[in-house]
Amino acid sequence: MAMYRNPRLFIRTLFVRRTLFVRSHPAIRFRVVRLTSCVLALAIGLVLLPTRSVHSRWDVPQTVEPVTGAHGSSLSASSSAKMAVATPMPEVAPGGEASTSVPLPDQARVPILMYHYVSELPPNPDRYRRALTVLPENFEAQLQHLADAGYHPVTLTDLYLYLAEGYPLPEKPIILTFDDGYSDAYEVVFPLLLDFGFPGTFFVLATPAHFESPGYLTWAQMKEMSDAGMDIQAHGRDHVDLRGRSYDYLVYQIRGIQEAVYYHTGHLPRFFCYPSGQYDASVIAVLKSAGYWGAVTTQWGATHARERLFEMPRVRVQGHDTLESFVDKLEDWD
Repeated sequence: MAMYRNPRLFIRTLFVRRTLFVRSHPAIRFRVVRLTSCVLALAIGLVLLPTRSVHSRWDVPQTVEPVTGAHGSSLSASSSAKMAVATPMPEVAPGGEASTSVPLPDQARVPILMYHYVSELPPNPDRYRRALTVLPENFEAQLQHLADAGYHPVTLTDLYLYLAEGYPLPEKPIILTFDDGYSDAYEVVFPLLLDFGFPGTFFVLATPAHFESPGYLTWAQMKEMSDAGMDIQAHGRDHVDLRGRSYDYLVYQIRGIQEAVYYHTGHLPRFFCYPSGQYDASVIAVLKSAGYWGAVTTQWGATHARERLFEMPRVRVQGHDTLESFVDKLEDWD
């Protein structure tokens, strides 16, 4: 028991016993020698490996060649790296202001036509319904005039990209918008737009589509229109005045229609149409926070400024417009 109280004596005794055991068993001795050789070769290989830095998954090895300074000295790797990735500064014009290759326009003159109903009048219509209803034959004549006069219908996205990023617009651009998502948008407007090869922008409501209310577009119809190149945009869950509402209610109306259209069509609305043209600063703030790019009003006009994309005016097309008065409205903005 004395050797167990002396660690050195205990380890030495075990080593001697192991040596005697290996010598008395040739097969085991051969295996021990072979294992020892493998371990030794592995240790030598690790020692002889060239040393190099190891990079983590977020490190990028420096591959930039050293840059020779003005006096022949080599700059450090960090300095050369900074020089390699430095962002070039814009050229400075003679007046001292930085210039860009494509200056952004401050405004654009693009008529945004505003339609509601495109259908036959119902029995005993009131004056509001008469004013909001364009007969199908009149609408087709208006499209024919646009085609003959060289107008090029575009979308609100095209207008936004022109003002915000400098993308070009075609000659005589014009935008066709249709409010409220009535069923005649699918039955009358959609086929005629396809015949002329024109895109249309349709501001729709979620609640009538959810319940498939008579006289309104269904989600299936909107999906078909969207797949054919029509632009399905947001008008709210319901057609209500949004002024003076709570934040939660605005999110429900504004974000709700955006999510519903995206779910049913696969395209996220980026533009909003204020119900009855009514809005305030809180409505605009929620629109911006929800990722909208702009909004249209019922105010009269055809000039759109980059700083007022959430207050874009439109040109109302009314039921009593003749082709001549329709042309006059367009020429007011040419």
